[in-house]
Amino acid sequence: MDHFLYRDGTLHAEDVSLRDIAATVGTPFYAYSSATLTRHYNLFHEALSPLPHLVCFAIKSLSNIAVLKTLGDLGAGMDVVSGGEYLRARAAGVPGDRIVFSGVGKTREEMRLALTGGIRQFNVESEPEMRALSEVATSLGVIAPITIRVNPDVDARTHEKIATGKKDNKFGIPIDRASSVYAEAALLPGLKVVGIDVHIGSQLTELEPFEQAYLKVADLTERLRAEGHTITRLDLGGGLGIPYTRSNEAPPLPSDYGALIKRTVGHLGCEIEIEPGRLISGNAGVLVSRVIYVKEGQGRDFLILDAAMNDLVRPSMYGAHHDIDPVIEPAAATLPHTYDVVGPVCETGDTFAKARPLAPLSEGDLVVFRSAGAYGAVMASEYNTRPLIPEVLVKGDQFAVIRARPTFDEILNRDTLPEWL
Repeated sequence: MDHFLYRDGTLHAEDVSLRDIAATVGTPFYAYSSATLTRHYNLFHEALSPLPHLVCFAIKSLSNIAVLKTLGDLGAGMDVVSGGEYLRARAAGVPGDRIVFSGVGKTREEMRLALTGGIRQFNVESEPEMRALSEVATSLGVIAPITIRVNPDVDARTHEKIATGKKDNKFGIPIDRASSVYAEAALLPGLKVVGIDVHIGSQLTELEPFEQAYLKVADLTERLRAEGHTITRLDLGGGLGIPYTRSNEAPPLPSDYGALIKRTVGHLGCEIEIEPGRLISGNAGVLVSRVIYVKEGQGRDFLILDAAMNDLVRPSMYGAHHDIDPVIEPAAATLPHTYDVVGPVCETGDTFAKARPLAPLSEGDLVVFRSAGAYGAVMASEYNTRPLIPEVLVKGDQFAVIRARPTFDEILNRDTLPEWL
């Protein structure tokens, strides 16, 4: 469910007309719904009750500080994968004891940043990283709480670029080597083992892969405890998918996911951490764009928009589908017209949809890409020297620009000429 609905013939974000936002900030832009963000966070929070738990939002899906503060004020933790994301979480007012640091390539500088600024735990991904963290923590005279990410060799049945739990992926240590790695961790100064971490991928649309992974984690927990390790936390990652189309085949609900967690690991007495990103932010955001031209091609018509692949790269990178709707609601009897929906970037890959049936559209009309809140703005670039587009946050009948569109002067002034020029 989201809060982007037609009212009086115009698509609204909560109580604000998207047409009014477009008139104020120009197009293209991203718009996010506070109500949807809140609802989706609460669904996960309620799904894990009464287990002790922390829902950590995966910042990589949507990193705007205003969004992070919206969630942080609800009690959410944050899952970060870089020093920059850590600083965003802190800037949003999230305390260090609600921040977990994931990622395969943490640098010593990032470790030092988190250890001095406060951290809940590091989700360690390899022995070399573990040794480096021990050295940094020891040099600072502090103890670094860690979980170790295990790779359970489970097929997440998702896109190959976002699957992370197979033995040939770069993430975590093979679960069969967990005992020896935990034994080494227990001997390293500056480290305190607090739990186990696992994450098998993103946009999972069925629960069985989670079940396979979590049962392996449950067995590992009991084995590690028998070997003398204190395991008090299970970080179970994220990855629950969202519906990108209007088909009747919706992914499992957070309540189903919570029930699975309770069934597979709830008996272990551990605090549960999860790291959802897409399901909290995906349907909480839309991309609004304007039609520049309707071009008649050979055997097809092209809808040329002012948004491009640099603004929303998912269709080009993953072949991803986003539903596209007009901002002005078409009449019920309107017959669709088929378009290839494209942007102005000089690449054939700048294509959002092929042979997509849509209500007939004309130059100047507004359209929205639905389910664009996750991995939209965060993956945007200034390719073709196209400015990053504004982000807008809506709450009830209010809206605010939470990231402005840079001017061309601001973009050009970042470059500097060497003396010889």
